[in-house]
Amino acid sequence: MSLIVNTLTGGYTRIPVLKDLSFEIGNGELIGLIGLNGAGKSTTIKHIIGLMTPFEGSISIDGLTINQNPEDYRRKIGFIPETPLLYDELTLREHIEMTIMAYSLDSLKAWEIAQTLLKMFRLTDRLDWFPNDFSKGMKQKVMILCAFIIEPSLYIIDEPFLGLDPLAIRDLIQLMVDQKNRGASILMSTHVLANAERICDRFIVMHEGKIYAMGTLEDLRTHFNMPESSLEDMYGRLADKEGF
Repeated sequence: MSLIVNTLTGGYTRIPVLKDLSFEIGNGELIGLIGLNGAGKSTTIKHIIGLMTPFEGSISIDGLTINQNPEDYRRKIGFIPETPLLYDELTLREHIEMTIMAYSLDSLKAWEIAQTLLKMFRLTDRLDWFPNDFSKGMKQKVMILCAFIIEPSLYIIDEPFLGLDPLAIRDLIQLMVDQKNRGASILMSTHVLANAERICDRFIVMHEGKIYAMGTLEDLRTHFNMPESSLEDMYGRLADKEGF
């Protein structure tokens, strides 16, 4: 089991936003984190990656908690944020080299992976470009590239499809499938429900800081009492606050 979140309560300045969350993500599993704005998805992610400290409960990756070894814990995570975070003074090449150093990767192997990803995302001739030269979609591709050269135990991917062109979306989905097959765990927060429905193994539906429903698409259909419905239909029920 890669990620275990156990009775997590947390938030800001001692005001709980998350209330008693418990879930697990196994090796080779892709889990969709679904919920309305303000449901607690981003706060959950911040706790997992170590930007926030739980009030109660625990989080472990491959049996390791952040308190036991913060550096090793964070190296187990490949994080792709909703908004690209790049250094204006570093070229694409230097972002890749910085990632290799930060995660103590084998340089030759990492650059082999990077070259494949550069070609996939059509960035091969952009290695000496700075972030100011990139569009939002290109910046997102740089974040994806840097996360996937790490080959971590756990990927945390927040709204990955925003700003990407259809070809890049297709390539990102294939990358996630490949990493699943490698045995990596993936937690993906997204509002692009058609893609989530197509590729996720299970779903965690959050509402007001709690887990409202969890399981496969069929499990959610049973929970919402909406046989044959799509994930988007069930999300609409959640938005209408029907069935609560």
